[in-house]
Amino acid sequence: MSANGGTRAIIAALAANIGIAITKFVAFLLTGSSSMLAEAIHSVADSGNQGLLLLGGRRAKREATPQHPFGYGRERYIYAFIVSIVLFSLGGLFALYEAYHKSSHPEPITSWQWVPVGVLVVAIGMESFSFRTAIKESNPLRGSQSWLRFIRRAKAPELPVVLLEDFGALVGLVFALFGVGMTLATGNGKWDALGTAMIGVLLVAIAIILAIETKSLLLGEGAEQHDLTAIERAVTDGPEVERIIHMKTLYLGPEELMVAAKIAVSACETAEEVARGINAVEARIRSAVPIARVIYLEPDIYSAAAERAGTGAASYTAAPQPETGSDEMPGRPGS
Repeated sequence: MSANGGTRAIIAALAANIGIAITKFVAFLLTGSSSMLAEAIHSVADSGNQGLLLLGGRRAKREATPQHPFGYGRERYIYAFIVSIVLFSLGGLFALYEAYHKSSHPEPITSWQWVPVGVLVVAIGMESFSFRTAIKESNPLRGSQSWLRFIRRAKAPELPVVLLEDFGALVGLVFALFGVGMTLATGNGKWDALGTAMIGVLLVAIAIILAIETKSLLLGEGAEQHDLTAIERAVTDGPEVERIIHMKTLYLGPEELMVAAKIAVSACETAEEVARGINAVEARIRSAVPIARVIYLEPDIYSAAAERAGTGAASYTAAPQPETGSDEMPGRPGS
């Protein structure tokens, strides 16, 4: 559902931004407004970003290979990170440069004065439609979370990226409307430069937020607490496992979770019974958390004394270590 919803939101944003970019460039050519140029570049950057998100989603669906045995799910994170770089450089830094240039040589808008205002009003309507689509597609995944928590904790990057881009686009359009409106009212081009600078600061801030959140996903995040609780319950609900000695989880992609755990089993069970029990536990985990598709369970004999020592497994199950004399090099047999 998250992949399909994200795709719909991306396509809606892409269509809106292409149309908006064209009208903004026309408005800039007619009026020379720096706010219109900054917003036009912003829309071009957003359009490119949505193309990158679609490309990342497509490439992430490739089958696993011997070189990449866990598949390509994380490519969606990589392309989302590239989006933050594009937004920062092409959108934010260009707007700040244009604001500096315009403030050094301010010019009033003397021709086609109604064009930028009309274009911005229409653009606000189109961006509102795109933003509404992103909100609608995000709500089923967001549940009872706040929007801030959803953006920070979502594992699928597309919807948070589109939400932040659309929100930034709407606020940026308001800034542009402010700059253009004040320039038309006062005849002072510095207001246009101020609106452009506000757009630049906004885009840089959004790009930094996206980079920070996507970096966390690239480094690797574990399962949320509610999924951890469900997995732990699934492991220990049956008679096969006495307890979990330790467990690690890792998202291999937005919709694929890896679970690795050392579990305590009875010392008197046969290998066949242990194998049958592990299969039953894996089935319960997948039923409780469907995205847990890669599961590794290591059976061991639990020891309270070993747990206090930090291992949790019985000392007599550990692999024996080779003996070496004090005058011998480690790993080299004595003569």
